Amino acid sequence: MKVVKYILIILLVALVVIQFIRPEKNNGGYENVAFFEKETKPSSEVALLLKENCYDCHSDQTQYPWYAEVAPFSFWLDEHVEHGKGHFNVSVWDSYSIKKKDHKIEELVEMVEEGEMPLNEYTWIHGDLTEADQKLILQWAGLVRLQYKNQLQVSSK
Repeated sequence: MKVVKYILIILLVALVVIQFIRPEKNNGGYENVAFFEKETKPSSEVALLLKENCYDCHSDQTQYPWYAEVAPFSFWLDEHVEHGKGHFNVSVWDSYSIKKKDHKIEELVEMVEEGEMPLNEYTWIHGDLTEADQKLILQWAGLVRLQYKNQLQVSSK
């Protein structure tokens, strides 16, 4: 019984100590997505869907929930954001080639169609995309891909 008590005390102390270790916040500001939105021209509805469902993990403008201040959740969220930005980061859209932009939008389409985005862990708290929301995003993404395909054809001539 003493061993269990010591283990619980050590775990409690560790939990208190990690509260003082904070991952860096991902708050580069809204202007970081301006280029992406200017180039891809989402409707106001799609822009709102992107802001509410995508930008937290796929841009430099994460809006953190209250539990992001509590470790170990803060570390878990930080890992999700870094992972998301590693795959698709609209804040650095201007640095991508046309071919890479097309590929990123293609991946976005696949993930939304397969129901893999947004992640279940995100939708538990923030809600999921409705079928109508998914359709709007996919229609917009299809138009964006057409734009990039046309640009690729013109540049290859």
